[in-house]
Amino acid sequence: MIWLLLFLAALIAIPLVNEYNRRVMDDAVRGKAPGKFATLPKGVTHYSWYGPARGPVVICVHGLTTPCFVWRGMIKGLALLGFRVLIYDLYGRGYSDRPRGRQDAAFFLRQLADLMTHQEVRGTVTLIGYSMGGAIATCFAAAHPERVRQLILLAPAGMQHAVSRQIAFLRDWRGIGDWLMLAFYPRAHRKGIASEAHLASSVLNIGDLQEAELDFKGFVPAVLSSLRGILSRELKAEHQQIAAAGIPTIAIWGRDDTVIPLSALGTLTEWNRNVQQEVIDGAGHGLTYTHTDKLIDFLALRLIR
Repeated sequence: MIWLLLFLAALIAIPLVNEYNRRVMDDAVRGKAPGKFATLPKGVTHYSWYGPARGPVVICVHGLTTPCFVWRGMIKGLALLGFRVLIYDLYGRGYSDRPRGRQDAAFFLRQLADLMTHQEVRGTVTLIGYSMGGAIATCFAAAHPERVRQLILLAPAGMQHAVSRQIAFLRDWRGIGDWLMLAFYPRAHRKGIASEAHLASSVLNIGDLQEAELDFKGFVPAVLSSLRGILSRELKAEHQQIAAAGIPTIAIWGRDDTVIPLSALGTLTEWNRNVQQEVIDGAGHGLTYTHTDKLIDFLALRLIR
């Protein structure tokens, strides 16, 4: 019996030990990073600017698991259109810190607002949000309509988010869910990355970059915290506020997206009938890096300067 208990204890400890032994995001790692770093009230945030210094400001907000390198394919196109582009890593991802706390809308809006203050971004900006970043951008626009010139949503969360029963269980059951997330999510994440290996990408070695996130302490807990936070509810009220404020909004979807299903288009239409919507044929959830040229061509005619 004692051997069984010891075996069970060891089994329970393995995911916790693995997380403890993962690399810490620190100055040694950041020394090899592109871009710059801002020390904000909640922690260090990694960011980069691109494009003409006096161009209209565009801020790009990435999604749940892929940091700001997801924008590398789109940066050149946006800059050539004359925009000054700011990209940054959300807390818990990339080269940014991993502060504790529920990763709800207030958590992410605080980071974005703090970064804009740090970088002296004044006036109105265009917000481009991808996946979970679409939910963050939506919440920011609803809370600060006077700061947003235009809202661009790429496969945005906040309407419908397809999660498996397993992920739903991890999200809904604290304690055991946290342990199971550490134990099984890394393998599931690698499997998802491998399933896209055959796709063309405007971001060089994006699969390797995505998988490298698993090497760092705090990434997996951050994903779970976001699932329990900003991704746990619909954003009907926020989209209705955006409609009432008259913020020009564009939503672009991938027809073959299995993460944010195309049916979300109809939901968004019900909440905000002023949204201009576009569907890209053949695109899945990774449309920012698999269909970059089509996105830039579409936005070139519709971005407000």
